[in-house]
Amino acid sequence: MPLEQYRAKRDFKKTPEPIGDKGAATGIFVVQEHDASHLHYDFRFELDGVLKSWAVPKGVPTEAKVKRLAVETEDHPIGYADFEGSIPEGEYGAGTVRIWDSGRSQVLEQDDNRYVVLLAGKKLLGKYALVRFRGRDNNPKNWLIMKLS
Repeated sequence: MPLEQYRAKRDFKKTPEPIGDKGAATGIFVVQEHDASHLHYDFRFELDGVLKSWAVPKGVPTEAKVKRLAVETEDHPIGYADFEGSIPEGEYGAGTVRIWDSGRSQVLEQDDNRYVVLLAGKKLLGKYALVRFRGRDNNPKNWLIMKLS
């Protein structure tokens, strides 16, 4: 089940987040400003009917060759791309979620350790790469996100 981890972390009787199912290919992306225990940005793009997702503590770079840490999170349903609101205290991800940017995406390259995605949003425009980067703690969820062009 592609959204099993997403559903297991949430009590949908308490949170306004969408339950959602795997959907049709949409070619979208969204960046959500998430003011939780620490302000960060959630970068998501559609792939195979779900939103592949990363938490980016310092925000998605807007200038070429700037690299930022992106920590992989569970896949989210397509309907999450429209989600804005407050996740209640005590729930996973408690805090306020606002859409920072959204638009069209096209996955140009993909394998287990790298994605290259073409973005066309209001703030993010161009090619972006996500590259797995284990770092000092050897964490397989650590990636780098960078604007290529």
